Amino acid sequence: MASTARTGAPRHDRPVLSRRALNRATLDRQLLLRRSATLSPKDAVAHLLGLQAQNVKPPYFALWSRLAGFRPEALSELMEQREVVRIVTIRSTIHTHTAADALTLRPLVQAARDRELNAFRKGLTGVDTDHLGDVVRTLVEDRPHTMKELRVALLAKWPDADPFALSVAARCVLPLVQVTPRGLWGRSGQVALTTIERWLGRPAQPVPAPDETVLRYLAAFGPASVKDMQTWSGLTRLAGVFDRLRPRLALFHDENGIELFDLPDATRPAEDTPAPVRLLPEFDNLLLSHADRTRVIPAEYKGRSWSGNQAHCTLLVDGFLAGIWRIDEQKGGGALLTVQPFGKLGRADRAEVAEEGARLLADMTSATSYDVRFGDFAAV
Repeated sequence: MASTARTGAPRHDRPVLSRRALNRATLDRQLLLRRSATLSPKDAVAHLLGLQAQNVKPPYFALWSRLAGFRPEALSELMEQREVVRIVTIRSTIHTHTAADALTLRPLVQAARDRELNAFRKGLTGVDTDHLGDVVRTLVEDRPHTMKELRVALLAKWPDADPFALSVAARCVLPLVQVTPRGLWGRSGQVALTTIERWLGRPAQPVPAPDETVLRYLAAFGPASVKDMQTWSGLTRLAGVFDRLRPRLALFHDENGIELFDLPDATRPAEDTPAPVRLLPEFDNLLLSHADRTRVIPAEYKGRSWSGNQAHCTLLVDGFLAGIWRIDEQKGGGALLTVQPFGKLGRADRAEVAEEGARLLADMTSATSYDVRFGDFAAV
């Protein structure tokens, strides 16, 4: 199917990128074809435009899979120094961002937070959200508050409101960061919140133009379509931004005729480039940041990295989703990594998975003994 330009004229003159070519390009941008030996953890977080941080450990495992010699303490140190923070940004989910990105990305996606807030209006009858923002700011800038403490304080002022809606409104109206020790490796505590301005000692930034973020998205996730960028960010109506940038971008089609954009000087490895086994955490942005996820997730495995509302850590073989995994800490200082493949793995792939798993356990656990096994642990 030929793509149609915004003028309505069909275009047949653009290169077509196969699914495997898109896979290899995206893995390369994501630092998953080879671990970077030059990027620092902070620079990697910036390059990747943040790391999914719904749970505490995923950012650490994400960096371990991408950086040579990564130590979990390195990311914890950045958090303690307030050079990276945990904050709700893209897709209304918690991400670990550099301080600079948190100050700019959050205002950029505020429109999506406003849409989220609108979904809870029924539970906010009689609540002036501007006033609520002022109340929350006073509370959390005096001292960090847990969500329970915030709900109690807000319910005292708006007793007829829905408690959950109030807590959602608080994080939508204000850029609230999770203060340490939450998020620290091996020392994480309960969630406590303050404003990003108070935590970083810097003023809030004005809403930036999205152009630079589009270019950075392509550097980390491209080649990509307008819908891909909108899926990643939670924003809408970005076609005009891509049109404005069109003269600066390389243009392609995928196998379905969808128009793809990329940076002209970006690397696009050959589709037969070897892709090593990778063990990624739950919610890794590699699997969540495109409208068409078949560049990483085979159609037959769609939805299989989830069990109900639980997301599993994921296994990549030959660059594509091939299974799930989990670590069980055992009594006596042992650790067991169980890998559940979705299909049959060849002998060489099983050996590579076992080797990667052993490295993961050695680097990312304090276990004195560990084992890697293949077997089922979840109904998917």
